[in-house]
Amino acid sequence: MSFARIPGLLIVLCAMVLAAFPALPARADRVPLIRISSENSPSHVQTRILERFAATVRERAAGRLAVDYQHSGRLYRDLDVVIALEQGKVEMALPGSWQLDRFEPNVGALLLPSFYGRDAETMGRLLDGPLGRMLNDRLESALDVHVLGRWIHLGFAHLYTIDQPIARHEDIASLRIRSPGGEVNNRRLAALGAKPLTVAWTDLPVAFRTQRIDGLLSTHATVVSAKLWEHGLRHAFEDRQYFPQYVPLVSAGLWRRLPNDLKALLEQAWEEQVETARREAAEAQEAARAELLAHGVRIVTPAAEAVAGWRARLVAAQDDWAYEMGMDPYLIRMLHTSFGD
Repeated sequence: MSFARIPGLLIVLCAMVLAAFPALPARADRVPLIRISSENSPSHVQTRILERFAATVRERAAGRLAVDYQHSGRLYRDLDVVIALEQGKVEMALPGSWQLDRFEPNVGALLLPSFYGRDAETMGRLLDGPLGRMLNDRLESALDVHVLGRWIHLGFAHLYTIDQPIARHEDIASLRIRSPGGEVNNRRLAALGAKPLTVAWTDLPVAFRTQRIDGLLSTHATVVSAKLWEHGLRHAFEDRQYFPQYVPLVSAGLWRRLPNDLKALLEQAWEEQVETARREAAEAQEAARAELLAHGVRIVTPAAEAVAGWRARLVAAQDDWAYEMGMDPYLIRMLHTSFGD
């Protein structure tokens, strides 16, 4: 065989080999990947919000973005997801506002006694105004994140107990209450006489069974999503401890890489569902309340005068808490002005 024919034969052989295998896919890093993490179960309002958002982005991006949404803590618990965002291990999350004061103390202002027992309309007005914009700016400065848009109301957080009912505020004394996180939550619970404890959401059934805790601070919808009555929960005290929010955070590393049209796509997809999500969250809380009653959970709603009296007691310590946690005095003055405390 002539050596002159070898290059030609090699070309033919290479063509035959390539034809025997499917074409290699395009490199995945050419399409930005958005991994979205949340910790709640499929029925929870947080999960439904993100599922709808992810579906909208997939459709409108038309292959220019890859979206992978995982709920039920499959990627990260909300307690850990902010660090995962900063490390680039996920690209988006919707953590609760109570998880963020560890990183930006001023977010903890939303949990201060000034908000104890307030109504939803007041919270929405403040968060959609200058206070909300200030907190977004602070979060973006403190963390390597972009706040995608307006926050989602989850609904009021109350106290729930297993064996010991709470008929009045004085009954809270000495109860071991699972706190969802947040230094101010812990301080407020302690000021009411409780003993706040940290327990992962996924560990609650075991904590109930082993009597590690007497109850928890949560919302009707969250309690129902986990069917906690099946684990012994029997009582609720509707004192409107605070008004938790979900904050849409996107990794700044991803945000810097995206072209402007994809940034606009994400922001618009989020904004389009904010009002719907807030309404659904409120409806979910009402439906959850009815379901709790249907499963034998006894709900006590304290008188407005009692709540106001306890708020006044708690507010007396508010400035000290804010100072010790490093909150901006200007923001605290805004709260005093808004509420006349």
